[in-house]
Amino acid sequence: MRVLVTGATGFIGKALLVRAAADTGLQVRGAFRQLSSSFPSGIETVVVGDLSRDTDWKTAVKGVDAVVHTAARVHIMHDSTSDPISEFRRINVEGTLNLARQASLSGVRRFIYLSSIKVNGERTTQDRPYAADDIPAPVDPYGITKLEAELGLRELGQKTGMEVVIIRPPLVYGPEVKANFYRLLRIVQKGYPLPLSRVNNQRSLIYLGNLIDAILTCLRHPRAAAQIYLVSDGEDISTPELIRKVASALECPARLLPFPPSVIGLAGKIAGKTDAVDRLLGSLRVDSTKIRRELGWSPPFTLEQGLKETAAWFKKQSYAHVEQMI
Repeated sequence: MRVLVTGATGFIGKALLVRAAADTGLQVRGAFRQLSSSFPSGIETVVVGDLSRDTDWKTAVKGVDAVVHTAARVHIMHDSTSDPISEFRRINVEGTLNLARQASLSGVRRFIYLSSIKVNGERTTQDRPYAADDIPAPVDPYGITKLEAELGLRELGQKTGMEVVIIRPPLVYGPEVKANFYRLLRIVQKGYPLPLSRVNNQRSLIYLGNLIDAILTCLRHPRAAAQIYLVSDGEDISTPELIRKVASALECPARLLPFPPSVIGLAGKIAGKTDAVDRLLGSLRVDSTKIRRELGWSPPFTLEQGLKETAAWFKKQSYAHVEQMI
């Protein structure tokens, strides 16, 4: 099977290329925005430029059996654009559907779209996780445009017969992680006290290695065609529990203080950090029963294994940074 992976230099796309390159049953082609030397040997490369409605994918999709589309404009904490939703649509919707149309015309059989749990919403109750068949309720421009792309892809699949598979992961962590999870690693390693020991929430995560395994399963399994799957490690965890496990993986103490969550929420509101605080205090659980039942998939790595690998990478980066300063 010849597979095209977009977003080849990204956190997920790069890891998928490395794993797929070691699979003797796959011939892998990576789509890059510009020339790059940071890809594994044995990978066929193609430069496509920026993702938009005008991107020419003809060379990239020629002779390809399946596409795994990981490239996207991701959620941005402090978006400086004057019209964020339009910018998200330009890349996440128009760029995605342009690729899918060209893939279909080229005879691509299966199109795997890496979406987001933000399509379902931002928060769950303690006793009701999100399920694959729930009515979507996105809130921010990222989640809204991911849903719009999903709807466009499913319509295209129905018209053309191309098999569209949608995967919605929650927060993804692993080696080379960035953004919020990287900041958490730094905060815990530096020993900053966190007023979160009384938080009683539940959140689903997925280790990068588990997500890649789920993608490869969806790539091959015949029953995945035209389906939407939610994926996770299968081990929901509270914020203070996560901090303790991260500290254990980093081999440092977890400094947790007992502040009332209501006080933390009020402080976040006053500071204009409501969204960030909601992620610390609120629950967001994912029910991955569907992919486990239909495709027989189960995550090959535990939460502890994933955190251990992530921490090992992070400590290596920290040591390298210190050595550069000496």
